[in-house]
Amino acid sequence: MKSTEAEYQEIIQYCQDLFIKKNQDYGTSWRILRLPSLTDQIYIKAQRIRTIQEKGLQLIEDDIAGEFIGIINYCVMALIQIKENTDPKAVSTGTSNYSEAYHQVVAEVQQLLFNKNHDYGEAWRDMRVSSMTDIILMKLLRIKQIEDNAGQTIVSEGIAAGYQDIINYSVFCLIQSNGLSTNSK
Repeated sequence: MKSTEAEYQEIIQYCQDLFIKKNQDYGTSWRILRLPSLTDQIYIKAQRIRTIQEKGLQLIEDDIAGEFIGIINYCVMALIQIKENTDPKAVSTGTSNYSEAYHQVVAEVQQLLFNKNHDYGEAWRDMRVSSMTDIILMKLLRIKQIEDNAGQTIVSEGIAAGYQDIINYSVFCLIQSNGLSTNSK
């Protein structure tokens, strides 16, 4: 059995490679998206996963692993948007290289994972993928509420922490589902 760090790195490397390739195809058109739009895009993917889990049938070829990969990459995009705090209307959709920004975001999220794994003893390994999918959806609903409150919270961690947790739960789901599929795009 591979270590959590090795499994995590393999999945994140695949996601980052895909992110870079898509940036080559589309440029940085994603930079035009406001945070609520990114949140809704993540929500759509998580809801599709839950629907397939509940119905036990999918009618569109795109596999569930690809949806988790998409969730990871959209969360990274959101965290980059938060860090850069740029007005989406002023963003160029050129081909800027966001490889380093991606790497920095993921390094922070991975450190969070290791810290939580230390305290929780990798409890996620005993969780069901369907439960983690529900947690992702719950965190998205929390993010949407915070967005509706203009980013203000009273006692909650905030939007960035929610995206970070969603990345980690998505990686956990991919690990629990035995990794990456070759159909994942």
